[in-house]
Amino acid sequence: MAPTRVHGRFLAGEAGDLAGVSGTTIGQWARRGYIRASQSAGDPHVYSLEDVLEAAVVHALLERGIGHAAIRRTIAALGEYGEWPLTVAPLATTSGNGGPRIVLAERDGVFALSGRGWQRLAVEPPLERLSVAMRGLPAGAADGR
Repeated sequence: MAPTRVHGRFLAGEAGDLAGVSGTTIGQWARRGYIRASQSAGDPHVYSLEDVLEAAVVHALLERGIGHAAIRRTIAALGEYGEWPLTVAPLATTSGNGGPRIVLAERDGVFALSGRGWQRLAVEPPLERLSVAMRGLPAGAADGR
């Protein structure tokens, strides 16, 4: 399989401006594995547009009350979705007795992450689909909608 072509070259401050967070936050998220700096291996980190979109998803999830640990578990469980799983997977959030959580809203059902992996929910809860927006762009514009 051919390597995925990435787009753009953004320093942390620029990436943060687009994702709606600070450049320092972008750097912290890269160090913690929420996003990556796909355009460089060393310092300064250089981020692609795809990396910035992942950061915008992390930002949106945090704003919806999803915790850092849940985001890390979700990223780890989305390996089959490729290099930028948060922007490729059909993610949504739902609120319930245990608070907000991330779910996969696939065509064949809604799946929640458990200790045994993604488990299909018997009853589909009300969903708030995830649509990322970068500052200066309307929601969905960055992902082709």
